[in-house]
Amino acid sequence: MRALIQRVSSASVTINRQVHSQVGCGLLVLLGVEEPDTREDVEWLAGKIARMRIFEDADGHMNLSLAESGGEIMVISQFTLHASTKKGNRPSFIRAARPEKAIPLYELFIQAVEDLTGKPVASGRFGESMQVSLINDGPVTIWMDSRDRQ
Repeated sequence: MRALIQRVSSASVTINRQVHSQVGCGLLVLLGVEEPDTREDVEWLAGKIARMRIFEDADGHMNLSLAESGGEIMVISQFTLHASTKKGNRPSFIRAARPEKAIPLYELFIQAVEDLTGKPVASGRFGESMQVSLINDGPVTIWMDSRDRQ
């Protein structure tokens, strides 16, 4: 399971020219599910993101978690995070999980983040064409992969 985590001043997702959801200060998480991913990957990644101290405290140091900062969170499914560009010029997405596997893990991830942060999670709609807008704050952008666990 891969996540691209961005600290944002604001973010929104539009589907069919309608704003589907939006958040203010907080996190935008682009989430990609891979075929071998399991509930363990969901729990590990959700826990790391919920506890990650990347928000500034009163002294301007990145010392606060999402819950401590009062921030909001949005999670968007993004199978392209598993693109392989090893051969040729057209990316392969063969490592990305099929919807029947990915959707339940995506929904479980959202629920896990809600449980860990005590905050509702805004989201997109799995499998839809979406336009995601964001203002990256910092900028702070962090890449995580449950296979590497670094």
